[in-house]
Amino acid sequence: MTADAATSRVLMWQAASRLSQPQVEYRHKGQRDSLTVAAQEDFFTDDGVENLQYLARLENLTPETDYEYRLVSESHASDWHSLKTAGAKTFQCLIFPDSQSSDYSDWENLAQAAARRNPDAAFFINMGDIVDNGEDHTQWQAWFHGVDGIIDRIPFAPLMGNHETYDQNWKVRLPEAYLHYFALPDNGSRDFARYYYDFDYGDVHFMVLNSQWDETEAFKPGLLEEQKQWLQQSAAASTKRWQIVLIHKDVLQYRITKRPERKEGISGLGEAFMPLFDQLGIDVVFTAHLHTYRNRGHIHNFQRDSSGPLYILTGVAGNVRYPGLWVDHALDEKVAPQPETDNYLTLAAEENRLIIKCFLPDGQEIDQAVVEKHDHSPSLS
Repeated sequence: MTADAATSRVLMWQAASRLSQPQVEYRHKGQRDSLTVAAQEDFFTDDGVENLQYLARLENLTPETDYEYRLVSESHASDWHSLKTAGAKTFQCLIFPDSQSSDYSDWENLAQAAARRNPDAAFFINMGDIVDNGEDHTQWQAWFHGVDGIIDRIPFAPLMGNHETYDQNWKVRLPEAYLHYFALPDNGSRDFARYYYDFDYGDVHFMVLNSQWDETEAFKPGLLEEQKQWLQQSAAASTKRWQIVLIHKDVLQYRITKRPERKEGISGLGEAFMPLFDQLGIDVVFTAHLHTYRNRGHIHNFQRDSSGPLYILTGVAGNVRYPGLWVDHALDEKVAPQPETDNYLTLAAEENRLIIKCFLPDGQEIDQAVVEKHDHSPSLS
């Protein structure tokens, strides 16, 4: 995903061996005339494996236009892949919660089925904890395999979760693989490039925050305070009708079964950011991390209030589940059927409303929320 999906796109790929004169060739769909842009080597080594990765940036594209592209080198060319730039208004996207898994077959089945049911999805989001272990290259390859045929035709907006910061010994480190795999929009940060970012799609401004300041503080301090300043600047600079926040960890604290010492309330992340979300007039906040789907409705000043943002805890898209762990929170309005299975969401952005739906793997809809805005004031219906 690029900052402006209407006019640009970043393409990244890996090769089995070093390429000579790597390029991307692209053209309007169905046309013969094409343009090429040189790709740069973006190699990195992690988990003892050298990744021969390439990166190319397509700029000055025409909005709401069907293109096609292929990867070429001195002696090879890939098949053509579709690429459509964003329009000015309506779109639909897919949102996947945590996909971390012990076996990524459930993730693959869920992602592929969701894409088949939503062939017009413009892009997809993964809410963090993309993999179970951020250093394990086999998990990253399994995750990429799960979205084969999807990630090569629609852009991907990733979030960093805590599991992206683990090494093979389950010790915290800087998230090397995540930071190399995803060349995200520039956030102007000296220390935290690619950690958080924003992008526009249609009439929606997405602000992707990073909840991993506990994990990064010993290596790079200051992530939380830097993001608070940046969030205000990002929201103030946007002229889009809708503002959506994506962040991995959740804003609420849940009681845990058989742990009476843990109290229900607001998490540290919620205490840090929810007043800012209120102040900035954020429309929707999507979170993850707890592997359970919960629709909280609108919250303002830490209480149920229609004037605040809509909060959606997105669920789980992999096979790591926590049956019977969480005790329902007073602010929960809708909870996924128990025992919980995996799920995915769709977000449809229309001129005057956002429509959010949650589905089980078989396509059964289990929840729907609508945020409407006619006089610049949101409401839930």
